[in-house]
Amino acid sequence: MTKNIIITGTSRGIGFELVQLFSKAGHNVLALSRNEKPIQSLKLGNVTCFSFDLNDNNAYKKIKDFVNEKWGKVDILINNAGTLLNKPFSETTIGDFETVYKTNVYGVSELTRIVLPYMKNESHVVTISSMGGVQGSMKFPGLAAYSSSKAAVITLTELLAEEYKESGISFNVLALGAVQTEMLEEAFPGYKAPTTALEMAEYIFNFGLNGNKYYNGKLLQVSNSTP
Repeated sequence: MTKNIIITGTSRGIGFELVQLFSKAGHNVLALSRNEKPIQSLKLGNVTCFSFDLNDNNAYKKIKDFVNEKWGKVDILINNAGTLLNKPFSETTIGDFETVYKTNVYGVSELTRIVLPYMKNESHVVTISSMGGVQGSMKFPGLAAYSSSKAAVITLTELLAEEYKESGISFNVLALGAVQTEMLEEAFPGYKAPTTALEMAEYIFNFGLNGNKYYNGKLLQVSNSTP
C-alpha cells in the first residue's frame, strides 16, 4: 500500500538515501531540507521537495498547505534533520546551545505537532537520535550541546507516546551509532565510521514501515560498536 512520508534533512547523508529508498518502493515523499537542489536533481516522480528551515516559524504553514492540498493524511514522519557541533564546553556559548537545540529539539517538536493532526491509527513518527544521547552510554568531549539535545528527543518521544496512546499513532526513537556522513566528517575530520549512510538508511526505511507494529514509545540503540 502506498504511504505518504515526510522526511527532514534530505539534502545529504541518511536523509538523501531515505528519499530514494521510499521513492523506489513506490511511496509518496515530501523531502524537506534547507537545500532542496540535491533531491530536485534526482527528478523522482513521487517525490516533492521544497526548501524548508526548521528554525523558521513561518515555514511550517507550507507543510500544512501541502498536506491539505495534496495528501490529506501523513503515514510516516521521519525527524532526521540534525545539526552537530564539536566544541569544548568552555567555548560553547548560549548561542551555540540555542542553534543546536532549535534544530535538534524545537524543530522536531514543532514539525511533529504540525503533522500529528494528519496522522491516523497505525501512523508512525520516527525520530533520529544518537547513542551520545543515551543515558549511560559512552560520551565524547566537545558534544555537550549535541548529545544533550539528542537526549531531549528521546524523552520527548516517550512523552508523546504516552499522550497519544489512545490514537493508534506510534512514536519511536532510534539512537544511531557513528555513521559515515558529511556531517560526521565535518565534526570529526578523518574519522571513519563502521556504517555507511545507505546501510543505516535501509534500516530506518524498514523500521519506518514496520517498527510501529512492535514498538511504541521505545528507544532502540542502532549501533554495532561497544560499549
